[in-house]
Amino acid sequence: MNRIEVCENGVQANNIINQLTAQGFSHDNIYLFTHDDDRTEDLADAAEVETVGLQEEGIVDSVKNVFRKKGDELRSKFESVGLTQQEAEKYESILDKGKVVIVAQQH
Repeated sequence: MNRIEVCENGVQANNIINQLTAQGFSHDNIYLFTHDDDRTEDLADAAEVETVGLQEEGIVDSVKNVFRKKGDELRSKFESVGLTQQEAEKYESILDKGKVVIVAQQH
């Protein structure tokens, strides 16, 4: 089961991540998304959470993402952490507005 949160900035993202870990989500199962790769890396590093990488995507999708447009790449990454195609489209459009999306997976 996924829990998805949307926020405006890194401070809010850290607060949400702290709440998620207090509710039992592991840092290893919390993924942070923004529309900008550098911002994603910076916020994820600061919050000690994950970004979608080879382990989640698999080698084929990872290679495909090199050639995809940014929106397609983000939708693929959302789907690789368990979102449906419709959810991926919805949250990718939210990223277009400069927001931060956090996906937490409960295992």
